[in-house]
Amino acid sequence: MPHTLDAAAVRTWCALALDALGRAREEIDAINVYPVPDGDTGTNLYLTVESATRAVDAVFDGHATTGPASRPALPDAVRAMAHGALIGARGNSGTILAQLLRGMAEVLAEDTGGAEVADDTEGAGGPHAEGPHAGRPHEAGGGAAAAEGSATEHGAGHGAGPHEARLMPPAGTRMGHPAAHDAERLRRALRRAVESAYEGVARPVEGTILTVAAAAADAAAGAQGDSAAVARAADEAARSALAMTPGQLDVLGRAGVVDSGGLGLVEVISALARALSGEAAPWGPRGTRAWTRASAPYRQPAEHTRPHAEAPHEASHEAPAHGPVPCLTAAPGNTAPAFEVIYLLDADDTAIPRLRTRLDALGDSLVVVGGDGLWNVHVHVDDAGAAVEAGIDAGRPHRIRITHFAGSGDTAAATGEPAAARTREPAQRAVVAVVPGEGLAALCTDAGATVVAARPGEPPASGEFVDAIRRANAREVVLLPNDPDLQHAAAAAAEQARAAGVRVALIPTRAAVQGIAALAVHEPARRFDEDVVAMTSAAGATRYAELAVAERQAWTMAGVCQAGDVLGLIDGDVAVIGSDLAVTAATVLDRMLAAGGEMVTLVLGADVPDAVADRLERHVRGVHLAVDTVVYRGGQQAPPLLIGIE
Repeated sequence: MPHTLDAAAVRTWCALALDALGRAREEIDAINVYPVPDGDTGTNLYLTVESATRAVDAVFDGHATTGPASRPALPDAVRAMAHGALIGARGNSGTILAQLLRGMAEVLAEDTGGAEVADDTEGAGGPHAEGPHAGRPHEAGGGAAAAEGSATEHGAGHGAGPHEARLMPPAGTRMGHPAAHDAERLRRALRRAVESAYEGVARPVEGTILTVAAAAADAAAGAQGDSAAVARAADEAARSALAMTPGQLDVLGRAGVVDSGGLGLVEVISALARALSGEAAPWGPRGTRAWTRASAPYRQPAEHTRPHAEAPHEASHEAPAHGPVPCLTAAPGNTAPAFEVIYLLDADDTAIPRLRTRLDALGDSLVVVGGDGLWNVHVHVDDAGAAVEAGIDAGRPHRIRITHFAGSGDTAAATGEPAAARTREPAQRAVVAVVPGEGLAALCTDAGATVVAARPGEPPASGEFVDAIRRANAREVVLLPNDPDLQHAAAAAAEQARAAGVRVALIPTRAAVQGIAALAVHEPARRFDEDVVAMTSAAGATRYAELAVAERQAWTMAGVCQAGDVLGLIDGDVAVIGSDLAVTAATVLDRMLAAGGEMVTLVLGADVPDAVADRLERHVRGVHLAVDTVVYRGGQQAPPLLIGIE
């Protein structure tokens, strides 16, 4: 039966979308030919939705601590979803999807105080007053707006013309009814989603993710019935629009595929329709989607079997009277930007127009989304340093990711060759390790590992493991999660990689020092099984501890701690409570070395002075004979000290 548009429906939507993208990720990656054929659109969309899902789950978990019957309200859930997507957005399509979700949240988080009455006042403003393309850069004043907006070549177009009507509830809709109220809010939310996404894109073209989003919003605006019916109409229109993308974008037509970002968005919209309808199955059986054919999944159908409206045989290169310009794809031999630069930016909203202008001059595929002081910046450039410097001038960039488009260049883009056909020869074996802090990351990278960053309070998701395995580009992979809480995510990533033909061994390391010990004995020349056994043995022989600072009063296995106390955790359990980091660490070392040990590994956090390590080294030499000590500057924000005993 249909579900109410509430927080529970949002949580279900996120879970269904994550599941759908997880199953479709590899296929979406395989048809990623635009704007850069780097084969990661499916992975990026998965990571974006995974971050949104985790944020929504955290809101529910927080409410559960206040009572078993406590549940978050719809505004809490949608704001968490939008924020999670924003901070976790990856790639061009992921960044645009995050802004689509943010636009929906703006409407769904409104406190309307009851059923709404549609405003039919002539000239009424607001996102519900105009058609689904109101506020796009190309409309009234479009030239100036486009210059101020974010420039991207992975935008999309859906021409706004005089046929578009003011958004009004369909005839016969009773706005005082709760179901009608939900339906109307969903219509406005989908419309605002498209508007907000266009506000972050200054160079939209036909045939990409925004084309699909605009079609969904248009169909929702005219749909009758409850919110489930509105979502179904949006889903059907999105599928039809996706099927037409090869005729709208030259590079897609040459490759015979639909747009990868648009395909990912169809999965998300379909999940919304299923969440609101209460149905567990997709609207169409998998493997028989309208835009596919059995011999080539997700490729353009033959002309005589093309469903829905016929796509044009050729993409016009003349600017339409309304809407975005079509893509003028590069001729063979043209050089595409060398780097993808992504970062979160803490900045005043007033600094963003100048940032967009600077980044627009540096490269293309520019998307700047967000608001209220937090932004997600994505751009393709040749000068990655200049792109970061522009962010520094605007505010505080963080979580900076710079990816070199090695092997993804112009030939594949010009010929429409799918990204999956890249010819970089895979290595025989690689190690993927989760590490906290830049120091350990550099150490592991120098040892040949592909690293996954572990940020305080934001553990890596399974999609990040999958992304790292893909970047490692090896036939055999050893996975080191280095955290007991990451075992499930690592196992899920390993299963996905195995399904793609990669041989993966998961060593259940519980701490970074165990991962360091395992990496120290890694030998690629050995047989895979022998190497895994040696690494597992080294990790298992390493006991671990960490020093942390208590955030609040709590009961522990060592007694009651107060906020600010130094906690010594051995193998994950609090064993010592103290007030001084070095003194508490010395006590922890004594307890661990009482059972024997040959080497102590100390990993210092970012704010721990070298004097602490010096003091602990002297303590070990003076009290425990024949025990060596090695010190690494890990650079992690928390915990301040990691200890390993081999």
